Amino acid sequence: MSLEIVILAAGQGTRMRSALPKVLHPVAGNSMLGHVIHSARQLDPQRIHVVIGHGADVVRERLAADDLNFVLQDKQLGTGHATAQAVPFITADTVLILYGDVPLIEVETLQRLLKHVVPGQMGLLTVELDDPTGYGRIVRNADGKVAAIVEHKDASEAQRAITEGNTGILAVPANKLADWMSRLSNNNAQGEYYLTDVIEMAVSDGLLVATEQPHHPMEVQGANDRKQLAELERHYQLREGLRLMAQGVTLRDPARFDVRGEVTVGRDVLIDINVILEGRVIIEDGVVIGPNCVIKDSTLRKGVVVKANSHIDGAVMGEGSDAGPFARLRPGSELGAQAHVGNFVELKNAHLGEGAKVGHLTYLGDAVIGARTNIGAGTITCNYDGANKYQTTIGEDVFIGSNNSLVAPVTIGDGSNTAAGSTINQDVDKSQLAVARARQRNIDGWKRPVKIKKT
Repeated sequence: MSLEIVILAAGQGTRMRSALPKVLHPVAGNSMLGHVIHSARQLDPQRIHVVIGHGADVVRERLAADDLNFVLQDKQLGTGHATAQAVPFITADTVLILYGDVPLIEVETLQRLLKHVVPGQMGLLTVELDDPTGYGRIVRNADGKVAAIVEHKDASEAQRAITEGNTGILAVPANKLADWMSRLSNNNAQGEYYLTDVIEMAVSDGLLVATEQPHHPMEVQGANDRKQLAELERHYQLREGLRLMAQGVTLRDPARFDVRGEVTVGRDVLIDINVILEGRVIIEDGVVIGPNCVIKDSTLRKGVVVKANSHIDGAVMGEGSDAGPFARLRPGSELGAQAHVGNFVELKNAHLGEGAKVGHLTYLGDAVIGARTNIGAGTITCNYDGANKYQTTIGEDVFIGSNNSLVAPVTIGDGSNTAAGSTINQDVDKSQLAVARARQRNIDGWKRPVKIKKT
C-alpha cells in the first residue's frame, strides 16, 4: 500500500488574536504543524502535502523541506475545498488526511486507522466525548454502521445527543477521493465545503466506513485559542512525564516539568521541579538534576549532578562530573570525568580535563584545561580582542590563583602556578610560578578625601 498524507493547515485562527498563523503556535517547543509533520513522517509516506492559506509564506519558510509539497488554498472555503487543492498531486493508493492544529495525534493511532483501508472500505477516526458541543456527530444506521456525519450547526436535537464525535481524520482510497471532491456542495449553515460529506458519499457508493478511536481524547484535540493551546501543552508534558517515569526516571512533580524536544534517559535518574529539557538531550544512568535547571542539546553522562538554577546548553558533562548551582555551560563546553564546575561559573567552548575544578565566579571561553587543574575564583579568559577569538591552553595539575586575567592566546604548562591578582599575557613554562601584578606600596600619612560641602 502506497501512502500520501494531506495536512490541512490553511486556517487563520482568529481566536488566537495573533499575527502568527495558528498552526505555527508552539506546543512543547515545536509548532503544532511541526508536530503533525513529525508524526506523518513516521508513517513513511511517499509524499506529504501541506495545504496552506493564511500566512502561507511564513508557514512555508518555517517548515520548508524536500519531502513537503505546499499547496495554496487562496480562499478558505472549508475542509473539503482545502483537501481538493491537494488532490491533483496525489498518485498513491491511500490518502491520510490530518490537521495542522491537532498536534498530539499518536503515530500508533494512525497506524491502526490505516489498517482499515482495504478494498471496499475506508477508515474514520472518531472519539467519544463527555461534551461533544462543536463536533460533527457520527450518525449510524440500525446495524450500527456509519451512515453520515452531521456538523453540530446542522444537527437536529436528536443528533446533538450523540456523544461520538468526528475528528476529521480520514484514511481513504485515493481513487475515490477526486470523485468525492467533485461532488461536494456548500449547501449548509456555514456555506462551506465540508470534508465530512464524503462519508455519506462513501456509504452511497457501497463502501464500509470502519472506525477507530484514539487512546485519549486529547490526541485529537485542536487549538483554536490560547486556552486550548495551554491544555495541549499540559497534556503533552504529562504524557512525556509518564513515558520517562516508565523508563526509570523519578520526577519530583510531573506537573512542574517540561520537555521541548527529544529526550533519551537511563535508569535511576532524578529530576527536581521546574526543569526544562530542550532539543536533543541524552541523560545516562544515575543523573541528578536539581530544581529550576534548563538542559538543552546536551549529554549528561553516568552519575552527573546538575545543581539548582543551572543552564546547560550544547555541552557534554563527563561521567561523575557536576555543575552548579547557578552554573552556565554554553555550546562547545565539555567536562571530563569527575570535573567540577561551581556556582556562578560560565564556560563557552571550554574543555575541562578529568578532575579539573572551577569552583566559583569564573568565565572560561575558548579554553582547554588539563586534568586535575584548579582554577581560582574570579578568573577570566580574555578570549576576544574585538575582532577575533583566541584560545587559552592550561596544562595538567596547574593552580590558577584567584582573580586572574588570562589574555589569550596564552599557554600555561603542566604543574605551573599563577599568583592571585595576576594578568597573564605570556606563556608560562612547566612548573613555573607566574606573578604579574603591581608591587604593593603602603603610604604613610595618607589623607582620605573629604566630601566638599555644598553652599
